[in-house]
Amino acid sequence: MSPEADLNIAEIPYESGAIKFRYARVLSPDKTRWVRHGLFVAYHENGTVASEGQYVDGKEDGLWRDFHPDGRPAAEGRYREGQEVGVWRFWNLDGTEEPGTNYDN
Repeated sequence: MSPEADLNIAEIPYESGAIKFRYARVLSPDKTRWVRHGLFVAYHENGTVASEGQYVDGKEDGLWRDFHPDGRPAAEGRYREGQEVGVWRFWNLDGTEEPGTNYDN
């Protein structure tokens, strides 16, 4: 994406009107579609954050975190150009950690 691209914030609601997704996006170079670029946040219907991370040119990139509806961590890991990399950690609703997954193996 060009640095002078205009950034736009999109909000997608649940049927109830609560925000389901909020993310930054830019218009593609050919101006035919929107491309996610920047912060992405998904929300549970109760308003707590469900997932957060960054997009770069339409692909997940960097640290991502998922949360249970009560706000406790559910998963944490990294993306590089849309692919999971490294060790991802997972937690149950009660806070106990599940075995992780190493995407570098």
